[in-house]
Order: sequence, then C-alpha cells, then structure tokens
Amino acid sequence: MLKWCRSENIQFTRTRAYRKNDNCFVEQKNNSCVRNFTGYDRFSSQDHRDTLAALYFSLCPLLNYFIPTLKLLSKKRVGAKIKKVYDKNVLSPYQRLLASPEVDDKVKAELTKRYKQYNPVLLQQEVHKALDALMALNKTKDLELPESLAASAIQAT
Repeated sequence: MLKWCRSENIQFTRTRAYRKNDNCFVEQKNNSCVRNFTGYDRFSSQDHRDTLAALYFSLCPLLNYFIPTLKLLSKKRVGAKIKKVYDKNVLSPYQRLLASPEVDDKVKAELTKRYKQYNPVLLQQEVHKALDALMALNKTKDLELPESLAASAIQAT
C-alpha cells in the first residue's frame, strides 16, 4: 500500500488529520473479514505470511464481488440500547459501486471486466485450501511449542 501511495504522490498516514477516532472505522471489518476466517491465532512465521497472502488473494475478490453485505443507514439511541436501521437492498460492494452515480463509467467498466474474470466457486475452494493449510501450520506450531518451552526452561536454569 505504501509503495502505491508513493507512486501516486499520496501522503500515507494512519488517520485523517484532526480525526483521532478514525481507527474504529478502519478496524470495523476485522471481525467479519478477517477474524471469522482466520480466527485469533498468532501467525508469525514466513510460512504463515505466505499462506495468509494466498488466502487474501482469493478472499478479497470473493468478499468484494460476490458476498452481499448490509449497509447501515442510521443508528439511534433508545434509552440504553442503540437501534440500527439497515438498507433493505443487500448488495455486494461491487454492486453498490455499479449503482452509485458518483463512480465514473470507466471505473465501472474496469470493475465489470475484473468481475467477469472471477469464478466464485473456485475462489471459495481456494479460500478453503488456504485456510486448511493455515490450520495445518498452526497444528505443527502447537506440536513444537512444548519443546521450545522446555528449551527455554533449560536455558533459564
């Protein structure tokens, strides 16, 4: 991302100026887009990184082109509870962009071209393969953990 921002002469920052509470908006999709697929395990090896890259390579187009999401229209506090109102049209992000009048026709044509290149069934299969590989890596890591703990205990004494 940083490389692309530099090539496009865009200043790369973590938040918008004078908006210290942006992080919650940036992180709001971590549960549905990341944690529901990968869980809360720690992935720290190069093999984990490569497998996560393979997962995201298939997961991103699947989520953006084929999986519909609810759009939050409003939130209203009613006593201690918050009442949320969602749009009745459940669309994928791709479909929302096509329906938007603010998006240029050239961009819509490029998105449609990309959409036609993807097969949702194959993307789903690739996601499952990557998840299986990720979980297999974690099982081998868990099997190795007691040995590393034992080695660190020996070194400590």
